[in-house]
Amino acid sequence: MYRPATGEPEFTGPSDVSEGYGGAMTASSPAPVDLSGRSAVVTGASRGIGLAIAHELAARGAAVVITGRKAEPLDAAASEIREAIPDAVVTPVAGNTGDGEHRAAAVQAAVTNGGIDILVNNTGINPVFGDLMTTDLNGVRKLLDTNVVAALGYVQEAYAAGMRESGGAIVNIASIAGLRSTGVIAAYGASKAALIRLTEELAWQLGPTIRVNAIAPGIVKTQFASVLVAAGEDQAAAGYPLKRLGSPEDIAAAAAFLVSDHASWITGETLRVDGGMMATGSM
Repeated sequence: MYRPATGEPEFTGPSDVSEGYGGAMTASSPAPVDLSGRSAVVTGASRGIGLAIAHELAARGAAVVITGRKAEPLDAAASEIREAIPDAVVTPVAGNTGDGEHRAAAVQAAVTNGGIDILVNNTGINPVFGDLMTTDLNGVRKLLDTNVVAALGYVQEAYAAGMRESGGAIVNIASIAGLRSTGVIAAYGASKAALIRLTEELAWQLGPTIRVNAIAPGIVKTQFASVLVAAGEDQAAAGYPLKRLGSPEDIAAAAAFLVSDHASWITGETLRVDGGMMATGSM
C-alpha cells in the first residue's frame, strides 16, 4: 500500500556536490521511480496520454486498472501493455466516466489488485469550440460533467475505498488552456481551469496523507489534439521554445514522478509540461 514519505533528508554539506548548485553531482544518482506494490486507476486510457501513463506506471511496477468507453479498444490497450511488460497486472474496466456505477467498479477493481494507492483522472472531452456566445449549453454541461464532476466522483470513490485510511496520490490531467485564454477552445479551457482549482482544494482538504496535483500539457500529439494541428505539426510547434509538440510519454513521465515518493512534498501543484509555451506569454 502507498505510504507517504516522512522525515527530511540529511544535508551532509558541500562535499556532496561539485562547485555548488551549478556543478555536477558527485553523490550517487537518485533512485529510479519505483511503484512496486501499488495499485492504480488511470481513466481514459485506451489511447493517447492515458495509455502512455498506464504503460509507465505498469513499467514502474504498479498494478493498473484502465478505463475507457468501449471495451474493444480498451482490451487492445491492455494487451499492448502486457506485451511490452509481460509481468504487468493490467485490468480493463469499460464504461462511461460519468456513470457512478462504472467509477465504483473501476476503483473496486484496483482494490482487488491490492488497494487504491494512485488515481490519475485523465478522461477529458471537448465537444464545443469557438465563440461562447453561440456555444451549445448542453455541450458545455456534458463537458463540465466529464472533465470536472466525474473527476471529483473518482476522487470520492477512491477516498471511500481506502485512500482515506492508507493515503495515496492523485493526478488530474488539466491543460495550459486552463491557465490562459485561447478563444478557440474556451469552454474546454474553463473546464480545465475548474479542474486546476479543484486540485488545489482537494490538496488542502485531503492532506497530509493524500497528495493531489495536476499536469497542464501543451499540445500533445494525440488523436484528441488533431484538430489543433490541422495546419501541420511543424507550424503548430513553431511557437514552442523547444520547437516540438509533446508526446504522450512526456506527460506519462511527469505523472509517474508526481505519484511517486520522489514528489512526497509536492501537493496542490499544477505542473506545466508544455515545451515552454507558457513562458513565451502567448498561446
